[in-house]
Amino acid sequence: MNKLIIAAAVAVLAAGCASMGAGPKAQAQLQPTKGNTVTGTVTFEQHGNKTMVVGEVRGLKPNAEHGFHVHEKGDCSSGDGMSAGGHFNPKSTPHGKYDAGPHHAGDVPNLRADANGVAKISWEDDELTVTDGPNTVVGKAVIVHRDPDDYKTQPAGNSGPRVACGVIVKL
Repeated sequence: MNKLIIAAAVAVLAAGCASMGAGPKAQAQLQPTKGNTVTGTVTFEQHGNKTMVVGEVRGLKPNAEHGFHVHEKGDCSSGDGMSAGGHFNPKSTPHGKYDAGPHHAGDVPNLRADANGVAKISWEDDELTVTDGPNTVVGKAVIVHRDPDDYKTQPAGNSGPRVACGVIVKL
């Protein structure tokens, strides 16, 4: 009996440890803009001072890169995705590459579609948050573009039309 109680206690402790650091979550369900077929899901999960961003986008041009950004307005009501506004930029910095110098908070890595037009998303971000504050993604939008972000053209990287949009909502 004591072994059973100890085993149960260890299982409870292990489950608690496995979830330590995991915090609030938010998610965007990507819907295609007019004339496009791109769909997907992007989830943001707070882990201490970092946010895990994971997801999958389908219907992309196969074997191609596509611009991918967090935009300032949680509004996908226009057929072209323009209602989401510009890139999320709470520090008023110039557009740039996600991990190389000054950039908008919404400047995130390009998506890379496989031969089937599917892109997997997985990275850890130390600028975007799910918690309340100036860098929260909650109430913003995720946009997928037709072309890759060149990481230098101002203000948005010359990534072409918006092919999908999803409002980021807290789970």
